[in-house]
Order: sequence, then structure tokens, then C-alpha cells
Amino acid sequence: MEAAVGRYPDIIAIVVTGYGTVRDAVEAIKRGASDFVNKPFHIDELLHALDSALEQRRLKSENAYLRAQLQERYRFEGVVGKGRAMARVFQLLETVAPTNSTILITGETGTGKEVVARAIHHNSPRHMFRFVALNCTAIPETLLEAELFGHVRGAFTGAVGNRQGRLEQAHKGTFFLDEVGTMSTALQTKLLRVLQEREFERVGDSHTTKVDVRVIAATNSDLPRMVADGQFREDLFYRLNVIPVQLPPLRERKEDIPLLVQHFLDKFRAEANSGQPRAPMTVAQDAIRRLMAYSWPGNVRQLENAIERAVAMSAGRSQIDVTDLPEEIQQAPEAVLPSTVSLPEDGLDLEAFISRVERELIERSLERTGGNKGRAARLLRLKRTTLVEKLKRFGRAAES
Repeated sequence: MEAAVGRYPDIIAIVVTGYGTVRDAVEAIKRGASDFVNKPFHIDELLHALDSALEQRRLKSENAYLRAQLQERYRFEGVVGKGRAMARVFQLLETVAPTNSTILITGETGTGKEVVARAIHHNSPRHMFRFVALNCTAIPETLLEAELFGHVRGAFTGAVGNRQGRLEQAHKGTFFLDEVGTMSTALQTKLLRVLQEREFERVGDSHTTKVDVRVIAATNSDLPRMVADGQFREDLFYRLNVIPVQLPPLRERKEDIPLLVQHFLDKFRAEANSGQPRAPMTVAQDAIRRLMAYSWPGNVRQLENAIERAVAMSAGRSQIDVTDLPEEIQQAPEAVLPSTVSLPEDGLDLEAFISRVERELIERSLERTGGNKGRAARLLRLKRTTLVEKLKRFGRAAES
């Protein structure tokens, strides 16, 4: 038994003997047995021992998986990207994660705001407590207050008992409030009180509940404009915007696309093989060209969905082809890369190559516009500030 468990550590060993003593049972457990059954025995006794051992192994496997998830998925390194735009984000996250300050994450839909919020929580002193998320757009306005603060029995039709709200569930942990810009003015006022006083009342209750949470809010709305238009409380905006984190859209960090593609390939290939040994998966050059040329209006989330589809459509092949990609990406123009590009036998530095192509296109756009950075940025579908940053990176003067 000891040799078998040593060679195959995942097996379950149960000793069944007609000559067992307490001392023998203790020795067997020390040497790796899951249980010790004395003869004569009832079949139900053996079945119970088997069921218990299988449940123990399942829990052990699940705990190991969860630990791996915490270490891999929610560490800052798990937020994929190493271009200049993401490097600034990483630096900011490392600085603010250990604090208790309120954070406002802004960015377009699909840029990974909740992923970043979870990474902040996991790298904070509150990581041993719960991360609770609430998407304001996913719940009808009439139910949002009860979902946020909880309710007592009889507070409204259907309230058959007391219920904790998301804020209370996040006590001592992190509360993530997504799409906060869609919240009504009345709820904005109540949220402001929570941020100021760290207390609230459940719907239908007069008792005040104290809560200790770190609040991370996120939005794809232009909150300063909404404040100016009277659609969002100015004092709440300043309470939420203690530490602003701006996530760049994928079209402004295309140098990260190869890294993201490989990240999602590994993820979905592993899921498709259910943990069995698997061959590495690659992407054909023309497919990479299409992925790099596409504008990605849905950002990282859209890229993830595209790679998931491609893995499914590859039918077990080790390479993703253009035909495996969604139709809109297949039809993307290939102007970003010349069709004559070939891969040398000894490979190439993909990031350096993409950087050279990017620089050449920027220089051509400036030549065409007579050096007008605003018009050049519009030609390249970039913000002017983004173009100036790229020029700085390439060592060119970025005069106004």
C-alpha cells in the first residue's frame, strides 16, 4: 500500500483485514490509507468508507484548484498586457491595492473593469474576506435598492423574510459597484451616505447597520459630463473618484493582442481537453494579421469570445486559421501588415516588427497631413493624445 500510494499519489487506499488492531489502523493511516475496515464488515460500511474517501479527494482537488485560481487569475500579472498603456495601469494598481481608498475604474465596455477590481481586492489586506459585485444595469431600478441594502420582512410585496443586501455581504471585504452611472438620483444620495458614514438602513427597517467595506466603482459613462448635465451628483462623483483608474481600449494597445490571444488560447484549450495532456496551439500568420487589423469595438471581452469560438471551430487542430475566426474579423482589411510578410526560419521579434509597422504608418499619416497631429490622429482612428504618446515613445518631438 505504501509503495502504491508513493507511486500514484491520487489513488485512494482502504485497508480491509481480519487481523486489525487499533495500532495497525493507526499505522495504516500514517502510511497513507484513507480508511481501515475490519472483517467481518457490512457492505454499507465499506460503501460509506468509499464515499467518504471520494468526497475527501474531491474537496482536496477543489481547494487546490481554488488556490491556483487565486494565485494565477487575480494577481496583477494575470491582467495581461505589457505595453506602455498597461504598464502605467499596473504601476498604479500596485500602489493603490494595499490602501483602503475608494477607486473609480473607467473604460469602455469589455476593457476588463471587473477583472481589475478583483485583482485589486486579491492584492489588498481584505483578500481573506468577500469580493461582492453588483451590476446596476442588470437589476430593475425598483429592486436595486433592496439588492444594495437588503430588506426586512413585509417591506414590499414578495418580501417574505429578512434579507442581507450586497453591501452587508461584503462586510470587511470589497464591494464592486459596476455601471454606477446608471444609478438613480435617489440611490446616489443613499450611496453617498454609505461612503461618508459607513452605515445604512435595510429597506423597510429603521435600524442602522454599520458596514466596513472598500468600495470600487466602475463605469463606461462620462461622469464629469453627467455631473455638468445634472444627471449625477457632483459630491458623489468626488467621493467615488478618490483614485481614478482609466483602462485603455484594445484598439489603443494592439501590441498586447498577441499576448492576449495566447492567454485565451491556453485557457480555452485547457478547458476543451478537460485537463488531459494537450499539444500547444498556435495561430496562422494570416489569422494574426486579421486579429491585429480589426478595430475591436467590444475590446478584450470580444477578443476572448473570438478566441473561444476559434478553439471550438478548430475541431482539435493545433493551429487556428482565418476560417475559424468570426465573420466580421475575417473581413477585416489587412492593410496593417503587408501581404508579403513571411516568417523567417529562425523566427522574428513580433513586438519589434509591429512597432516598426506602427511607426511607419504614423510617419505616413503625418506626411499626408503636413505634420498636423490632430488630422493624422483622425486618419489612424486615434485620439490626439494617444498619437503624441506614441511619438514620444518613438523619440520624435511632440510639440503642440
